[in-house]
Amino acid sequence: MTETRALHRWKFYRVGGLDQVNLITADDLRSLRDLDQKLWVALSCPTKGLEIDSRTLQLLDLDKDNRVRAPEVLAAIEWCDQRLKNLVSIIPGRDGLALDEIDETRPEGKMLAAAARRVLAHFKKESTALLTAADVADVSNVFVETSFNGDGIIPPSAAADPETAQVITEALECEGGLTDRSGKPGIDQAKLDAFYADLGAFAAWSSEGETEIVRALGAATSAAFLAVKAVRAKVDDYFMRCQLVAFDARAGALINRAEADLLALAGKDLSTALDDIGALPIARVEAGRPLPLTSGANPAWAERLLTLHREAAAPALGADKASLTEAEWTFLKRRVAAFEAWDAAKKGAPVEKLGLARVRALLERKDKAVVEALLAQDKSFEPEALGLADAVRLVFYQRDLFTLLRNFVSFADFYEPRKGAIFQAGTLYLDSRSCDLCVRVDDPGAHSTLGSLSHMYIAYCECRRAGSDAMKIAACFTQGDSDYLMVGRNGIFYDRLGRDWDATIIKILDNPISIRQAFFAPYKKFVRFIEEQAQKFAASKEKEADAKLAAAASVAGGEVPKPPAPVDVGKMVGIIAALGVGAGALGALFGGLIAGFAGLQPWWAKIVALFGVVAVISGPSMAMAWLKLRQRTLGPVLDANGWAINGRVKVNIPLGVSLTERARLPEGASRTLEDPFEDKAAARRRRMVWLALSLVVTLLGAAKVLHVWPFAPWPFGG
Repeated sequence: MTETRALHRWKFYRVGGLDQVNLITADDLRSLRDLDQKLWVALSCPTKGLEIDSRTLQLLDLDKDNRVRAPEVLAAIEWCDQRLKNLVSIIPGRDGLALDEIDETRPEGKMLAAAARRVLAHFKKESTALLTAADVADVSNVFVETSFNGDGIIPPSAAADPETAQVITEALECEGGLTDRSGKPGIDQAKLDAFYADLGAFAAWSSEGETEIVRALGAATSAAFLAVKAVRAKVDDYFMRCQLVAFDARAGALINRAEADLLALAGKDLSTALDDIGALPIARVEAGRPLPLTSGANPAWAERLLTLHREAAAPALGADKASLTEAEWTFLKRRVAAFEAWDAAKKGAPVEKLGLARVRALLERKDKAVVEALLAQDKSFEPEALGLADAVRLVFYQRDLFTLLRNFVSFADFYEPRKGAIFQAGTLYLDSRSCDLCVRVDDPGAHSTLGSLSHMYIAYCECRRAGSDAMKIAACFTQGDSDYLMVGRNGIFYDRLGRDWDATIIKILDNPISIRQAFFAPYKKFVRFIEEQAQKFAASKEKEADAKLAAAASVAGGEVPKPPAPVDVGKMVGIIAALGVGAGALGALFGGLIAGFAGLQPWWAKIVALFGVVAVISGPSMAMAWLKLRQRTLGPVLDANGWAINGRVKVNIPLGVSLTERARLPEGASRTLEDPFEDKAAARRRRMVWLALSLVVTLLGAAKVLHVWPFAPWPFGG
């Protein structure tokens, strides 16, 4: 690694106060693995919310954790280098993979090229030899018209003869199928092996069941077993109840259920209460009483008992057997016990539906070898099928990988005018400004916690558009002022596709926006203070007037007004004296300032003094704003969105000016200053004030030149 670093000569450029690597050649990309990652601007980014195809980011995300990290970017570059003749092919970032750019001398490239030709053939674009992202956006239909596609699954249609197709169909029905790349159901080698294993097991099991031991009742054994099985639990319950009554006669009244149970049934529609009836004993319980089969049994079980008589009792005990003793019932169970054990050990059940004759016929035929040959033929297309996924990956990498590098290893796109980085969601137009530094956010509250460390003025906006889900953005204002930026203000947001969204400010992170704003801030605060004091004074006068009006109304209503409090003459004299002293002090201070200003020499000292006064007033505010503006950085804004920003991406004043544009008239536009809605009286007063000031300055200048100043000394020196 050390040797490679020494051999490759990197080129860096400085922009926005940040040193960034310049990726120009294929050697730059190959050597990126050896570039110290401390020099990368970012080390990871999310796979959503960026202005780059999410499909590309998902292909880059090898561990599927919804993040793209530096090792995955390096792996993508190496992967491309193994399949392209020249890695420089991905640098332009164009949409379209030319087949002659694929290195077919390598196995990976050969597979990829074969798959690319298959896709072009599917879309009947063989003559173009150029595979685009649109061609590979959905490759699920590429194999629709093919039976062999390398996935190891064959549908019945892959067979050349009906007999083989029937075998595949039967295997599908018995073992379940898999979906072939063509979208059709089919089987693979495992399903075929399972099918023939079940055929053999079912045939062997069926042969075991043909012995006399298993079929003690001959052909009737199977039906007898089913008849016994259907009533076994209930009949066993019946004979156990009979034994209990024989043990204690007192149990007879209870063992047949209480009268309350029968009364409950009496109030129901018995034709629909078979479940309730079936819960009663299968027949009336008495000590030593046989089980009636043909009559006198519980109606809910009568049909099954008739089946037991016909299918089991008649073949085993004679057709005239109308009832069963407990011993005869035990005898019946023993006669079907061997069949029951054999049935419980059934093997190959999935193929039972085919019937024993078909099972044995399939085992005698050689169809399995034919199907296996078809599977082998399909498997031979596996490299081409695997190459299809590589073709999709390479098309998206060629189009978007270099763009990602310019927004990951460096932030070249961010600093390039009118291009825009992949994290810039669009442009917000609001308050006569356009903000280009807008990023998508999921939760403004969570984002603002880390976003506040950016020291930028951020307006979080909710954007809405008919037919689309609402989204939220964080818009960074980096020029102008914040006087009219407030929660609830509306604007228009244009995304990177040019679509317009209604935008409303829902949250603000307040920070200085510009030096200009800081310069005027003290004067605006002073004006607001005067306005507030004027409002308070007006409010107090209004309150006083309201009180006088209320007093007058009381007098008119016949009420005797309270006499005013007597005037404290001494107190009034003191107040007047204090006001006089204060006014005198202010006059003396103001006069001293004027006299001091007038006494400054030479003439330019007065200009310096004026600038000094302005500096004293606006200087602290501007200094604080300048310090904060120097700390503005993009990192926390992106980190809060899931990025891992490695470099210190500062947003200095010149960059901020380029990211937020103020409204200005187009070049060559003309403007008239005549406003039909202007306050004419106020405009005249302003003109008179300026005219008076100009006249005073002119007269003073003339007096100085003509030496006719009537007073001494001359107040402005000279």
